[in-house]
Amino acid sequence: MNVITAYIAEQPQEVQGQLTKLYRLLKQTLPEAEERISYRMPTFYENKPIIYFGANKHHIGIYPTSEGIAFFADKLAGYETTKGSWHLPYDEPLPDQLIMMMAKHRLAVVQRR
Repeated sequence: MNVITAYIAEQPQEVQGQLTKLYRLLKQTLPEAEERISYRMPTFYENKPIIYFGANKHHIGIYPTSEGIAFFADKLAGYETTKGSWHLPYDEPLPDQLIMMMAKHRLAVVQRR
């Protein structure tokens, strides 16, 4: 068990499946990234945070920073978002391709800085 799987294990059982799917998808997309907890959320990190996620009452929050939200604004039009977060309801399938594109984009941004 690592810090992220421990975080997932602490969440309500009914949401652990979706959180685990998201974790595995991000781990597959960002295999070299360090995994840590930052701001009390699972974080994939490489010199700087790449992307965070967290369990909320009714949704998974994905936090690709405000840069990531702005960059993907057109693709996120059908989702609930804030300046720095993207909300995915637990009862809907994860948009795997969009999550992977966002993670790859954020990695490229972090590596350029």
